[in-house]
Amino acid sequence: MIRLEDARRFALGLPEVSEQDHHGMHSFRVRGKIFATVPDDTHLRVMVDEDEIRAVAAANPRSCEEFFWGARLAALVVDIGRVRKTLLEELLTDAWARKAPRKLLAEFEAQGGA
Repeated sequence: MIRLEDARRFALGLPEVSEQDHHGMHSFRVRGKIFATVPDDTHLRVMVDEDEIRAVAAANPRSCEEFFWGARLAALVVDIGRVRKTLLEELLTDAWARKAPRKLLAEFEAQGGA
């Protein structure tokens, strides 16, 4: 079973990631851009693209669900205690890659990441 500390350690291990407050909850950011938030000790909101949100939620209904901010599909809510470690790491890496500057992403990929 994955714990919040495991998810935090993985997210903070991605290049140039910091953890900061975001309206009373923790957020993970790359160069100031949020790619995931922690609404409580058992869930993450991971900001991948809409197609990935829909596909992952449909394929993993026990551990993932869509999160809307108003009418906009904004994130994937991940139940950390139920999700497979490999899926969570893939989602965090994908969300990080969407927000990372191109040069940083290219360096990460050149070193065998993503």
